[in-house]
Amino acid sequence: MKILALELSSARGSLALLNDGDVAFDRKWQNDRKNSGPFFEYLAEVQSKSGKPDIIIVGLGPGSYAGTRIAISAAIGLQAASQTRLIGFPSICAIECEADEYCVIGDARRQAFFFARVRDNRLIEDPTLMPEAELRENLDKVDRKMSIFATEKLSQFAGAKIRYPSAKLLARFASDSNRSFTQPPLEPIYLREPHITVPKR
Repeated sequence: MKILALELSSARGSLALLNDGDVAFDRKWQNDRKNSGPFFEYLAEVQSKSGKPDIIIVGLGPGSYAGTRIAISAAIGLQAASQTRLIGFPSICAIECEADEYCVIGDARRQAFFFARVRDNRLIEDPTLMPEAELRENLDKVDRKMSIFATEKLSQFAGAKIRYPSAKLLARFASDSNRSFTQPPLEPIYLREPHITVPKR
């Protein structure tokens, strides 16, 4: 079984292909949100080498909304052309680390942050929005041995270590029948309601 995984939710993009459990393709790069060129170059390369995948899995964030939308759009296009199975999974559950359980924090902009908890690569506490003061209170309650990760530098939270989601991990999860996946239509994990600008009359 060939499993293609796409992950663009953070500053490090990744793309991986597993063929019967073996890593056939694995690329990581600095993910510039204004330039998707490397992603599409690697996607073309893996397609030319491996052909049609049996499953496509996409990281759904939370994180870069633009990056996640690009990955989802590319996956939808591939799925439409190949009629393969398409699924999504939270990116923050596929962070490369040694810890079985960890917390993830992130800047949600507009003076808000998010907090989530992951155990065995599953969300046990969904991403929740909160102001900085409340996040500090939450982190103070966390066991000091607990790993706290962020996918970008948050200087105001010195204890948070930068770690990135991995397409290779996503691909491994896709073959696990005991996991729950998001089915199409896929959307990024929204931390707040989408903002719609209403035109002036």
